[in-house]
Amino acid sequence: MSRFEIFDIDSFAYFCYNYLMRDNIKSYSLNAMMDRMMNLDVEQYRAEQIFKWIWQKNAKDFSVMTNLSQEFRRELSQKFIIAGVNAETLLMAKDGSRKYSLKTEDAETIEVVFIPEGKRKTVCVSTQIGCPLGCQFCATGLMGLKRNLKAYEIADEIRIIQEDTDEKVTNIVFMGMGEPLLNLKEVMEAIEIIRSPMGLSVSQRHTTISTVGLIPGLEKLLVSSLKVKLAISLNFADQEMRKEMMPAARKNPLRQIIRLAREYSLKKNMVTFEYVLMDKVNDRIADARQLLRLLKGVPSKINLIPYNPHPLLPFKRPSDKKIQCFYNYLLASPHTITLRKSKGQEILAACGQLAVIERKK
Repeated sequence: MSRFEIFDIDSFAYFCYNYLMRDNIKSYSLNAMMDRMMNLDVEQYRAEQIFKWIWQKNAKDFSVMTNLSQEFRRELSQKFIIAGVNAETLLMAKDGSRKYSLKTEDAETIEVVFIPEGKRKTVCVSTQIGCPLGCQFCATGLMGLKRNLKAYEIADEIRIIQEDTDEKVTNIVFMGMGEPLLNLKEVMEAIEIIRSPMGLSVSQRHTTISTVGLIPGLEKLLVSSLKVKLAISLNFADQEMRKEMMPAARKNPLRQIIRLAREYSLKKNMVTFEYVLMDKVNDRIADARQLLRLLKGVPSKINLIPYNPHPLLPFKRPSDKKIQCFYNYLLASPHTITLRKSKGQEILAACGQLAVIERKK
């Protein structure tokens, strides 16, 4: 008997009906859902009700949507499914940070981090499965790129954490796995879900996009309607060093990045430059001096991040003394200087540590 003869045709038909014949309603923006309700000859406000059930009440089935009639719920279940990302594993650090491994519908894994600090509840969101940029000091780059995440998958990361922790997320940082500007369309659609009062209701003022500095993406952000905060992962004030350690710099020269950053600071929000301090790589006072020369005249903040080591990478964190010396030198500048205290290091949840290493093996 061939393997085709023992295939369960009923199961195959069920799969086709569930995943090919019905749309995933979670993939609809609120406006698109309103249009779809109009096509079904249903009042537009029903879209708002469904949207709230999905994103605020974590509904996974239409049957629980009790403010909709039974007949309408039955019609919805015949035309749509509610599918998305699901929680798989959870690691908890002593400082309260949590790292979630989430499974997508196509069985890929992404990592997302929850960082509670008093009233501030931050989620570090991933935008891609892996990352194609290959920065030498970042563990995510070891994975390569599997694919971009969809807008609803990105928003699902936050929804899942709110459901699990029973905490209202206050801040979003697009600093997880992947480069947000390489998936900007989906990121922008995800932000619409995140900021909507019908969705996750997190203000753009509390949302930050972090990028290595991709010029086409920065230009699109500048002309977009978004007013999110922008963080540029600078790390090196020297273009040649940047090209060596961050391959994306070869097509994205520092001079143009700084010009766009200045424009963003003046038109939208003050840009933050992130600088990861690595032992004997970019932690000298000469490096600090060069950094200030580069950013002269640019209204900006500088966020120093002592390197978070990863077992598969050779780089190390500088000594506390060297970190303090670098920090003290920058304090004399007109920039706002912060020294980040990384969270979740023992569970590899800190900046630059997110990676599904098993996939690489």
